[in-house]
Amino acid sequence: MFLEINQIKKSFGSGDSRVEVLKGISLSIERGEFCVLLGPSGSGKSTLLNIIGGIDAADEGDITINGERMADMNEKRLTRYRRRHLGYIFQMYNLIPNLTVRENIEVGAFLGEHPLDVDELLQTLGLAEHQGKLPNQLSGGQQQRTAIGRAIVKNPDILLCDEPTGALDYVTSKEILKLIETVNRKYGNTIIMVTHNDAIKDMADRVVRLRDGKIRKEYRNEARIPVDDLEW
Repeated sequence: MFLEINQIKKSFGSGDSRVEVLKGISLSIERGEFCVLLGPSGSGKSTLLNIIGGIDAADEGDITINGERMADMNEKRLTRYRRRHLGYIFQMYNLIPNLTVRENIEVGAFLGEHPLDVDELLQTLGLAEHQGKLPNQLSGGQQQRTAIGRAIVKNPDILLCDEPTGALDYVTSKEILKLIETVNRKYGNTIIMVTHNDAIKDMADRVVRLRDGKIRKEYRNEARIPVDDLEW
């Protein structure tokens, strides 16, 4: 199995204010799989995503990616691993304001050992004609496309998406989800997406429902439904 998550526990605070956010999460994800972490606010899904991404550390348990235990990595190795193998897409775009679309994406390319072709990616993203613009000259959807481009240009093993359509309207959300669907099929990246939108689960290979820091249900979709056919 490509990604093994074993008995992950995480709490915040101490004493009377201590809150258990993750209560022993175990999960396996195959290479190239599209996995949706689904649950209400406070269910622990974003915390789990951050631990998978090495942004946060678990209190207990371990994560193994492609045979490498994250707990065995020192800070330098972990930083290098994140840089080379993980891509992040957040609800907030976090673009560099004084760089153009193309330059923002090229920043990601510098971090990868085997980056994708920037010109081809700009076409896939529908950004070729906007590549010379600055972020403040773009719509929200175009900014999110640029953020996706920056994340995937380094060709990461795993693409971590935290509510990537949370700040977007319905039409733009579907465009962004379609783009992520295309990326998964075209480049084969493993995708783990956090969402509270129940309809999005149908476009995934694997669905993991979280509530109160535990997995309540996990299953595979026999057939993924194309984004165009999703309604919410």
